[in-house]
This record gives sequence, C-alpha cells and structure tokens, in this order.
Amino acid sequence: MFGRRRSDRDRDLESQAPDQAAETAPDGNRPVGPWDVAEPHPELFRVDLGSLQVPVVEGTDIQLVFAEQQGAWVLVRHQLSEMHVQAFAAPKRSGLWDDVRSEIAAEIAGAGGRSEEREGPFGTEVVGQVPAEPGKPASGLRLVRFVGIDGPRWFLRGMFSGAAAADPAAATALEAVFSQVVVVRGDHPMPPRDLLELRLPPEAAAAIEEQARAQQAEQEPNRFATTPNPFNRGPEMTETR
Repeated sequence: MFGRRRSDRDRDLESQAPDQAAETAPDGNRPVGPWDVAEPHPELFRVDLGSLQVPVVEGTDIQLVFAEQQGAWVLVRHQLSEMHVQAFAAPKRSGLWDDVRSEIAAEIAGAGGRSEEREGPFGTEVVGQVPAEPGKPASGLRLVRFVGIDGPRWFLRGMFSGAAAADPAAATALEAVFSQVVVVRGDHPMPPRDLLELRLPPEAAAAIEEQARAQQAEQEPNRFATTPNPFNRGPEMTETR
C-alpha cells in the first residue's frame, strides 16, 4: 500500500515479531505495517503517545524524548541497539521519502560522513557513516540506518543505531516494533513536514505533575513554622502493651 516491495526479510521479520504481526490484514495485501489508525491492523498492546501508538515488545524500553531544536521523538532501546521514530505531516497526493533520502545523504556528507542507498525490509533505506561526535569527523565514524514509510498524509521515519545499524539479527526486535507502529494523523490541516504531536500517556503525565507539585511543596518555605527551641521537650510517643 505504501509503495514498498515485499522481500524475504519481510517474511523473516514476521516470524520474529509478536504473534499477531503474522496475521494478514482483511484486504489480504499487507501482513505488516506501519499502519494508519483508520485501516485494519492487528490488536497489540501499544503505548499511546498521541500521534504514535508504539507496540511493547519483550526486551525493549520505550521513552519519549523532547528537545528544543529537534522536536520530540520516540526512543526504543533493545540491548545494544536504539531506534528513533518520528512522524511528520505529508501532502495528500505525494510522499516525502524520496526527497528526505536525498536530504539525509546531503546532511551526512556535509558532516564529513558518507552514505549509500540499499533495499531493506521496509523498501529503500539509507545507510550512513557519520561522525561519532557531531561536527567532528576526526572523532571517528559510526553506522546509522534510516528507513521511511509514506502513509496517508503522514510520513514515518526510523533511525537505527548501535548493533541494529550493522547486524540484521540485532535489528530484528526494533524492526518488529517499527513494523507495528500505528500512526494517528488527525484530520486537522498541517503544513507538510511538520512533526505530528507526541505526548505522554495520561497516567505518566499525571504522575509527573504530582511529582512536580510535591517537589514545589518541599521547596516552598512554611510561613507558619517557628524556629525550634532546643530546651523544649520534643514530641513523645507512649506504647501500651
């Protein structure tokens, strides 16, 4: 549906993903995602992060990262591998991945690295060697992998680093997560390439707010408190047996 070809690695991925991932969609065309929320997709336990619903796969850790310049992204860790996932608004009648691949290659070259395109489980992807420290080619190079999926009015990008960028076996768990992400684009108009909103699950947001209130209460001085008199007797407790 999203213009990617099915390959032998697609079949390998299905066998490693959660059991439901191997089910064929009712239309019979696409057994794995990523999915749009409006299309039929397997029911899995997913973390609701607003525009992205991310499946929970055993052995993985899911975090939501906020940065001033780069915006927000979902970080998924598995052993020695990481995957960054972001969703963007896209035009109605054209995808972004063809243009984005060229931009990624140009950015890597500008940073002193090198890249190439190859076919992977999600179609054409970009594999690059980038400076270990941004802007410092002398720091050595590390391998990264970019994958992209053009959906209905959205574009989903994943970046693999660590062992998953070089070893297909190490990438299996993170690819299983990416293949079962559900994108919630929403009906509101957005300029193409704008990041889709990510947010904490309600229970996590409530816990953080409660923690912040508790910390604020501890920091605020108690205007009713008095300086203790060292000669006064303190509180006593009587135990009755």
